[in-house]
Amino acid sequence: MHIVNARLRQRSELYRLETDNGVFSAITAQDAPIKATEGQLDAGGKLLCAPFIEPHIHLDAALTAGEPAWNESGTLFEGIERWGERKPMLSEADIRARVLKTLNLLIGNGVQFVRTHADTSDPSLVGLKTLCALRDELKDKIDIQVVAFPQDGLLSYPGGDRLMEEALEIGADVVGGIPHFEYTRELGVASMKRVIELAMKYDRLVDVHCDEIDDPNSRFLEVLACEALFNDLGSRVTASHTVAMHSYDNAYCSKLFLLLKRSGINFISCPTESIHLQGRFDTYPKRRGVTRVKELNEAGINVCFAEDSIFDPWYSLGNGKLLRTLDFGLHICQMMGYKDFSQALSLITDNSARTLNIEDRYGIEVGKPASFNLLEGEDDYSVLRNQGDVLLSVRHGKTIMQREPARIITPPWIG
Repeated sequence: MHIVNARLRQRSELYRLETDNGVFSAITAQDAPIKATEGQLDAGGKLLCAPFIEPHIHLDAALTAGEPAWNESGTLFEGIERWGERKPMLSEADIRARVLKTLNLLIGNGVQFVRTHADTSDPSLVGLKTLCALRDELKDKIDIQVVAFPQDGLLSYPGGDRLMEEALEIGADVVGGIPHFEYTRELGVASMKRVIELAMKYDRLVDVHCDEIDDPNSRFLEVLACEALFNDLGSRVTASHTVAMHSYDNAYCSKLFLLLKRSGINFISCPTESIHLQGRFDTYPKRRGVTRVKELNEAGINVCFAEDSIFDPWYSLGNGKLLRTLDFGLHICQMMGYKDFSQALSLITDNSARTLNIEDRYGIEVGKPASFNLLEGEDDYSVLRNQGDVLLSVRHGKTIMQREPARIITPPWIG
């Protein structure tokens, strides 16, 4: 595949890209637009960027909203309760059918890498086993990382620690945790130490649902960051949500950010889900309940956006469109300056690749896999402002999704 007249992020020139055996073999600037010859793809001045990444989603729960009951309060904890009622209905066939539908949504919107959580607070581990099997079956179509996630607590749920080890033996890629849902602060702290211990024992990444609560006294992030720092695991550790940070006072945060920067851990924010779930116990003023994305970003701490849910007990919307999440996230986090807009796509591409530890095989560079999206727009700002479609998604040099751009027919009264 040879591509001509493409624009690349943060660059003003047009580019020609060549691939060989599914790998970028040459990337050269063009002095001017050129006419595509047979066999060449004419990008037409549109933006070619690295594939979108969904770094935090719950595929085992996708498409289950209202089964058997709806989350009427809209709270995180009722969502967990509703999911607990759905778990006895799980089977391999049920999970497989829903996951494949959800992955089709994601792939159709330019996503080629997914990190999914799989609930291990289930003695059968059917969700985790099914997701690991699908990961292996679909590896030529999409990259999937599976997080062993103890939804009901690693140490508070009976046998939770044993189930976590079993999940890692089965082949989960990432160790998860949920310290704020453990029964006591002591158990929450112990769970963070145990998560790091297991990650080192099994040589796995870490992704913790951390401080997903409005309580300003929920401070397990400092424990996770300390353990990552002391064990030199920072780049392999991710703190997801961290919404309690929205309620921390600035004096504490100024100290906390020194630790976070030193630790090198990554952050994932799920802005549409968090603004929906958090602040539910407030009247007014009502908290946004989203972590300090802008401040993390400005401090040089790696942070990315995720959708989190698609039509499940926690969030009854969702459509696999990360550009929608990005748009909402920038509004919610008050990242509305031109500099924010001009670098916006990093929050669903490069920053996410760093979080998933896949930078060695990700990006528009010679020698890396020829995987990319062609977007309706010429730069981050225009794609974001117009919510430009993903026109083409190519994986390892092979087209996996293509759509025609919308045609606008000028009404006669415009003249």
